[in-house]
Amino acid sequence: MMQAMTAKELEYIADSMSNEDLLIKQCAVAAASITNVQVQQACAHMISVHTQHYGTLLSAIQQHQSMAPTQPQS
Repeated sequence: MMQAMTAKELEYIADSMSNEDLLIKQCAVAAASITNVQVQQACAHMISVHTQHYGTLLSAIQQHQSMAPTQPQS
Protein backbone atom coordinates (compact mmCIF):
# COMPACT_ATOMS: atom_id res chain seq x y z
CA MET A 1 0.00 0.00 0.00
CA MET A 2 1.24 3.46 -0.89
CA GLN A 3 2.00 5.89 1.94
CA ALA A 4 0.88 9.52 1.93
CA MET A 5 3.54 12.03 0.91
CA THR A 6 5.09 14.44 3.34
CA ALA A 7 4.69 18.20 2.96
CA LYS A 8 8.34 18.37 1.87
CA GLU A 9 7.75 15.78 -0.85
CA LEU A 10 4.67 17.66 -2.08
CA GLU A 11 6.68 20.90 -2.21
CA TYR A 12 9.40 19.15 -4.20
CA ILE A 13 6.84 17.85 -6.70
CA ALA A 14 5.22 21.29 -7.02
CA ASP A 15 8.65 22.86 -7.65
CA SER A 16 9.43 20.17 -10.22
CA MET A 17 6.12 20.86 -11.97
CA SER A 18 6.99 24.56 -12.14
CA ASN A 19 10.39 23.69 -13.60
CA GLU A 20 8.85 21.38 -16.21
CA ASP A 21 6.32 24.08 -17.16
CA LEU A 22 9.13 26.61 -17.61
CA LEU A 23 11.10 24.16 -19.77
CA ILE A 24 8.03 23.55 -21.96
CA LYS A 25 7.60 27.31 -22.47
CA GLN A 26 11.31 27.85 -23.18
CA CYS A 27 11.36 25.05 -25.76
CA ALA A 28 8.24 26.49 -27.41
CA VAL A 29 9.84 29.94 -27.68
CA ALA A 30 13.02 28.41 -29.08
CA ALA A 31 11.09 26.32 -31.62
CA ALA A 32 9.16 29.39 -32.78
CA SER A 33 12.27 31.49 -33.27
CA ILE A 34 14.54 28.94 -34.97
CA THR A 35 14.52 28.40 -38.72
CA ASN A 36 16.51 25.15 -38.75
CA VAL A 37 13.97 22.34 -39.14
CA GLN A 38 16.08 19.76 -37.30
CA VAL A 39 16.46 22.05 -34.29
CA GLN A 40 12.72 22.79 -34.38
CA GLN A 41 12.04 19.05 -34.33
CA ALA A 42 14.41 18.61 -31.40
CA CYS A 43 12.58 21.38 -29.54
CA ALA A 44 9.23 19.76 -30.32
CA HIS A 45 10.55 16.47 -28.96
CA MET A 46 11.72 18.18 -25.77
CA ILE A 47 8.29 19.79 -25.38
CA SER A 48 6.78 16.32 -25.55
CA VAL A 49 9.26 14.91 -23.02
CA HIS A 50 8.69 17.73 -20.53
CA THR A 51 4.92 17.50 -21.00
CA GLN A 52 5.11 13.80 -20.12
CA HIS A 53 7.19 14.62 -17.02
CA TYR A 54 4.63 17.24 -15.98
CA GLY A 55 1.82 14.71 -16.43
CA THR A 56 3.65 12.13 -14.33
CA LEU A 57 4.16 14.64 -11.52
CA LEU A 58 0.53 15.76 -11.71
CA SER A 59 -0.59 12.13 -11.49
CA ALA A 60 1.53 11.64 -8.36
CA ILE A 61 -0.13 14.63 -6.70
CA GLN A 62 -3.60 13.44 -7.73
CA GLN A 63 -2.90 9.99 -6.27
CA HIS A 64 -1.75 11.63 -3.03
CA GLN A 65 -4.90 13.76 -2.94
CA SER A 66 -7.05 10.64 -2.72
CA MET A 67 -4.95 9.42 0.23
CA ALA A 68 -4.58 12.70 2.07
CA PRO A 69 -6.48 13.14 5.33
CA THR A 70 -9.52 15.40 5.13
CA GLN A 71 -9.02 16.68 8.70
CA PRO A 72 -5.88 18.23 10.22
CA GLN A 73 -3.73 15.71 12.03
CA SER A 74 -3.00 16.33 15.71
